[in-house]
Amino acid sequence: MSAADTTTPAKVPPRRQSPPPPAVAKKQKKPKKTPRDRTASGARGLPWLLLAPCLLILALVLGYPMVRLVILSFREFGQSQLWGFQPAEWVGLDNFTKVLGDGEFWRVVVRTIVFAAGCVIFTMVIGMLIALLLQRVSGWVKTLVNIALVASWGMPIIVATTVFKWLFDADYGILNALLSRLPGVEMTGHNWFASGREGLAVIMLLVVWGAVPFVVITLSAGLTQVPKELEEAARLDGAGAWGVFRYVTLPILKPIIVMLTTLSVIWDMGVFPQVFVMRGGHPEAEFQLLTTYSYDRAFVVNDYAQGSAIALLTVALLLGVVAVYMRQMLKIGEVE
Repeated sequence: MSAADTTTPAKVPPRRQSPPPPAVAKKQKKPKKTPRDRTASGARGLPWLLLAPCLLILALVLGYPMVRLVILSFREFGQSQLWGFQPAEWVGLDNFTKVLGDGEFWRVVVRTIVFAAGCVIFTMVIGMLIALLLQRVSGWVKTLVNIALVASWGMPIIVATTVFKWLFDADYGILNALLSRLPGVEMTGHNWFASGREGLAVIMLLVVWGAVPFVVITLSAGLTQVPKELEEAARLDGAGAWGVFRYVTLPILKPIIVMLTTLSVIWDMGVFPQVFVMRGGHPEAEFQLLTTYSYDRAFVVNDYAQGSAIALLTVALLLGVVAVYMRQMLKIGEVE
């Protein structure tokens, strides 16, 4: 056998195929959608289709009044315009300038923020304490407490306000009678609504009493998701009750706490019937919050344009709270 026969022949690289000419490339059709693709696109549109009736109702119930509110806030609209004696002239930002330049408006804003902050803080603290307590009691006690919470939560606001008005009545209130039985305390005939601070404290107590059940029920549901293994591991590492709550329970409950705090701020900033009914339909200046102040300017002073401007400023303030809530939720989502 010769050397030529034992030599391995060299491998020839495969020929490169030239790309098809433009005319051929244009003739190539796009792949048709398969039934699976059509099903996926239909599934993505199904939620919007199901939400369409609800969104339509919201647009009619909330959208139209909001548009009318915006239009009124940029016009001069009082009782003469309401009855058609004078045209509703366009005044631009004059209503907002008058409202923002009024010192009484800013006092109402500060009072509303302080009132809402107090309600939210007390609601969250008391709700958290009761939720933690329910994790350590027997089943029948938990059932009784839950029944009481649901009963108080389901009570109409007008009924609850009337009950609190009777409890704190100066002449027949049971609270003054009970406090007067304490040694050295004389509260007979004490008027809790003689000053704005005491009166708003009573209204704050009413708001907290109505808001605590929802917070307790929601936090109790969240506490059931806290792994017991993590709590036991923290205790084995030497953490006390506060340490377990701070480093184990609180981080897990953070999304729920952020949600509840934001909802509580929105609800407490919009408190109206409690103040209105407690003061007999005519809240004094020291009891005015943004909601009652807007109502007073619109339907008592008959300046509907300024009332609309105050309502829009309140909405803008609440949108700021919602923006903070959305930012916090996005941060929590990124961490997770």
